[in-house]
Amino acid sequence: MSTFKTLDDLESGQRVLVRLDLNSPVEDGRVQDNRRFDRHATTVRELMEAGHRVVLMAHQGRPGDDDFVSLEQHADILAEHVGRDVGFVDSTYGESAVEAIESLEEGEALLLENTRMTDDELPEESPEAKAETEFVGTLAPLFDAYVNDAYSAAHRSHASLVGFPLELPAYAGRVMETEYEANTAIASREFDGRVTMVVGGTKATDVIDVMNNLGDTVDRFLLGGIAGELFLRAAGHDVGFDVAGMDLFDDQWEANHGTIESLLDDRGDQITLASDLAYEGEDDERAEIAVSDIDEKDRGYLDVGSDTVSEYDSVIRDSEAVFVKGALGLFEDERFSKGTVGVLEAIAETDCFSVVGGGDTSRAIEMYGMSEDDFGHVSIAGGAYIRALTGEPLVGVEVLSRD
Repeated sequence: MSTFKTLDDLESGQRVLVRLDLNSPVEDGRVQDNRRFDRHATTVRELMEAGHRVVLMAHQGRPGDDDFVSLEQHADILAEHVGRDVGFVDSTYGESAVEAIESLEEGEALLLENTRMTDDELPEESPEAKAETEFVGTLAPLFDAYVNDAYSAAHRSHASLVGFPLELPAYAGRVMETEYEANTAIASREFDGRVTMVVGGTKATDVIDVMNNLGDTVDRFLLGGIAGELFLRAAGHDVGFDVAGMDLFDDQWEANHGTIESLLDDRGDQITLASDLAYEGEDDERAEIAVSDIDEKDRGYLDVGSDTVSEYDSVIRDSEAVFVKGALGLFEDERFSKGTVGVLEAIAETDCFSVVGGGDTSRAIEMYGMSEDDFGHVSIAGGAYIRALTGEPLVGVEVLSRD
């Protein structure tokens, strides 16, 4: 477990530089509100109420992308969640930013411009190299402490994430603290009963890495999505192939089929594959077919079937802990949401320790009217969540733990 300090260790009356992850969808130039603002508001509000002078950093998009925009709208959205004014300056570490920082009063907060609008931020370099940048060198002397609350970006070795902890006393914010504890629980906690992991999504390598890292901890893996179909192919079924207009399976099969076959041989008693699949049938309605009845793949399969959902439901309800990584189907289309929503509903109705994350999977909770309160933890992290599950280090967490 990490030994980083938290806000509980932060002395009063500090000028604090805080890294958030407010990266959000942008539609027609408008930044969309999402759960990240609400989560990070907890840290920002606590710091403001404690009388700190709070300066916030965050990123939005990447240079050249449509969602690479200013953070001015983010300041307004965050202020609504915090319940206090959050100022904004259209500079990250220029003269106007320095002046705004120095003029802050106790209990005030200020959001700096998009960190990725600076040349020093993006290249993946060592923390030591990032600490030597003009970005870090200019801002660090203005502060007493650095707080990283951006767990979802902690796998990135960018200046705002790894440079400042080498120059300032560093602490974990509340989101960083809770995300880290929940997402490492599968490897660090002991459970008396069954530990189940629902794994889906589009990348076979994610599923392979999770199984290799957690195979001695997880009792049952319930598979779906594109990765699940590739495992079905390895088990001898006529699925997991690309069909017309599709480029999802064959390249992944070529790169990973040997490893998938070995996992089925070595851990077959832990792995449960879909027994039926759903597709778009006549009149665009959902249709289902048993995997054993598929003689040749001639269509795309977009979800696990009802029998599979029922089987997965029974396993989940008999589990002490359930972790979810990736969707079991195209849940954004209500016709093919039965697999993803079915397992989430089973988890919500079961008294088990649960963590839901990985890509947009957690978005299905809100989309289909479920409550986050019915889950142990709903992660806002994507890449960092996967790395935690696969045992890969998170550089943004590691630097917080340095002496």
